[in-house]
Amino acid sequence: MIAKRGSKRFSLVLMGFALTLSALGVLHMSRTPADFGRSSGWISESFAAAEPTAAAEPTDGAPAEPIVEPGKPIKMPHLNFGIVNHLYYTDRDRVLTLDGIAGFDWVRQQVVWKDVEGPNPGDYAWGELDKIVDDVAAKKFKLLVNIVQAPAFYNETNGLPSDPVSMGNLVDAMVKRYGKKIGAYEIWNEQNLAHENGGRVTEADAGHYVDILVESYNRIKAIDPSIIVLAGAPSSSGVNDPAIAVSDENYYRAMYRYKDGIIKSHFDAQGVHPGGSANPPDTMWPDNPSKADGWVNDPTFYFRHVENVRKFMEQEGVGDHQIWITEFGWATKNDTPGYEFGNQVSFDQQAEYIAGAIKMAYDKYRYDDGSPWMGNMFLWNMNFAVIWAQNNPPNPLNEQASFGILNPDYSPRPAFNRLQGLLAQLKKDQGR
Repeated sequence: MIAKRGSKRFSLVLMGFALTLSALGVLHMSRTPADFGRSSGWISESFAAAEPTAAAEPTDGAPAEPIVEPGKPIKMPHLNFGIVNHLYYTDRDRVLTLDGIAGFDWVRQQVVWKDVEGPNPGDYAWGELDKIVDDVAAKKFKLLVNIVQAPAFYNETNGLPSDPVSMGNLVDAMVKRYGKKIGAYEIWNEQNLAHENGGRVTEADAGHYVDILVESYNRIKAIDPSIIVLAGAPSSSGVNDPAIAVSDENYYRAMYRYKDGIIKSHFDAQGVHPGGSANPPDTMWPDNPSKADGWVNDPTFYFRHVENVRKFMEQEGVGDHQIWITEFGWATKNDTPGYEFGNQVSFDQQAEYIAGAIKMAYDKYRYDDGSPWMGNMFLWNMNFAVIWAQNNPPNPLNEQASFGILNPDYSPRPAFNRLQGLLAQLKKDQGR
């Protein structure tokens, strides 16, 4: 609900909003290196045009609690809204407060396995991860962790570990250490890509991945059956070349068919990374192709490719599991080879496309009974433009930065402002 100017509610919202911004260090800031290049002018220049809404209060709209039934995959009763953050060695309080202002329910943080185990197997050094988990929990977010890159003593190229038990030992240690502070685990990331699999990938690797997922699922559920386990999201790809990728369709089907479908009882939801390129979210190849310049002639370039993944799941007998989109978004202007499509997308278009994708998923991605088959959507990303601007040397035009909804000085891009109102309204419609 938008508070009207001149009303008591508007004054209270504005007061609370100013206090939040003050806590973030945006108001009355001193300019020091620790401020990461913040600009004290962004309030009047960027936020003044948009009236604060009820979504400006980070505690509004608690995440929907999952439905846990013995013998069935865990499901979300409503579509939840997540954001991918980089929370290592940065101003976590500021980032998490902005997550709340935008209206997100969940935070996704990638955990690089080789950085938390070693120099010998079983030697865990959690370090900054302890602080991240505690800070996310303190802000009342649900946390999804995504585990990648095995230590060299499990795989010399840091791909999937050769022995599934090694991954099982890791998640066992994490669940015992963090308990319910980590609400969900996503086992690996885009494992159909060669560079995420140690440099080479084939369809046979999908079976090995399932063995790792099964071990991880069993170890996690033995400690806490309420923790959600995701099958890692393959990259949307139509390429079949061992040095590059296995097409996501081939990889999904190979996972679901391995050992007569053992995966069916060993994951709660399927992670998906749909395409986007420069294509509006309602377009799709070949029936309604985008008019963008390039990256338009294959379904994997489109957000609606998630609908194809849904079909694969139904055809392979796992349609009773929800999909969680664990990364989606649109690149903007950048200088990274391979992401030139982003140079066709303005910040305003990015906002429009993100909002359109969320609204489409909310309205249309449902089972026949009206319940959602889309359980969660994690936008990629919140603060990578800040991180890349702090790099040495700085590269604010890296493709990761171009997907972000904050500028390098933490000021909001149009997508951030658009999400404030949209997520608040959708949560209201859900009754939360």
